Amino acid sequence: MPIKTILMSQLEINLRQTLNDCAASGDTLVVEMPDRKLFAIQLLDPGEDDALMDELLASHPKFQALVTRSKAGPRVPFVAGNS
Repeated sequence: MPIKTILMSQLEINLRQTLNDCAASGDTLVVEMPDRKLFAIQLLDPGEDDALMDELLASHPKFQALVTRSKAGPRVPFVAGNS
């Protein structure tokens, strides 16, 4: 898997284009923060049965609190394209 490394400032210049390029190429994008910390952006194929998102969400306390609040509230129908 190819890896491309860029500075955070480069990502900020054109976020949408950089992410689209990453998605089109399949490259993993490693972003270097000003404090020298690194993080990776990797395309997840929605067609694959990948449990990564489920595992991340199941173990994230803030997400779990959001789900609990959502379940407790009234149901509002979702209408696509409605802002």
